[in-house]
Amino acid sequence: MSFQTLPGSDGQGDRPWWLVAFVAIGLILGIAVAVNDIYAQVFTTVVAGVGITIFVTLAGYTIALSVGLGIALLGLSRHQALRQMARFYVEVIRGVPVLVLLFYIAFVGAPAFVAAYNAILSPLISAGYLDTLMVRQVSLMWRAIFAPGIGYSPFIAEIFRAGIQSVDKGQIEAAKALGLSGSQRFRLIVFPQAIRVIFPPLSNDFVAMTKDSSLVSVLGVADITQMGKVYASGSFRFFETYSIIAFVYLMLTLGLSLALRGFEKRMRRRGER
Repeated sequence: MSFQTLPGSDGQGDRPWWLVAFVAIGLILGIAVAVNDIYAQVFTTVVAGVGITIFVTLAGYTIALSVGLGIALLGLSRHQALRQMARFYVEVIRGVPVLVLLFYIAFVGAPAFVAAYNAILSPLISAGYLDTLMVRQVSLMWRAIFAPGIGYSPFIAEIFRAGIQSVDKGQIEAAKALGLSGSQRFRLIVFPQAIRVIFPPLSNDFVAMTKDSSLVSVLGVADITQMGKVYASGSFRFFETYSIIAFVYLMLTLGLSLALRGFEKRMRRRGER
């Protein structure tokens, strides 16, 4: 018995009508921005925050990747204590909403960091080599960046763990027989194969973090959302402002999705050769 794949069941082979619809909406909105002074002013104001949004996303995702990979390696350790520590971190952090984590890092973590910094370096501070660090000197932007970075790290750790465990153990044993060290086995054997498995979910998390970067606006960081909030509160043009904000985020996430999907396809073709 043969089964026929229904159109749209897997997203392959379909004509991208959704993309056509998005482009059509974009053209309509672009015309509105071009001919309407209000939309043009909103767009100019909101776009000024794109650079901050991109920086927050890239910095936060770099932190998430670094911490997530470290936690994944701890979770695969031969030592039970390290595995339990990694599991504790994953279960605790992924159970806390990113917004709550943002407030905690900004208003609890930052003062704790300042207190630890001043205590550890107190001899140098007393000798006049360093100045006492104040909480207000810790950038709100960096407090905001660490929140999504830490918040996404347990999910990325689980992605890394699953990808590493998907590699055939026979190949790892063969690498051991050849005398490769643990770092060489990971760099030359495990990671090149695991990346093909973990890249799609990692790219999804990257797109998701681009959207969640809007949470930094609650600390007054001048990203896309914050710039729109300030403009809307002063002009009461809520419909125009939030329509433009939504579309700018859509352009960013859609562009990222298409670029990452193309890179994934090239990676898959290269792996099949």
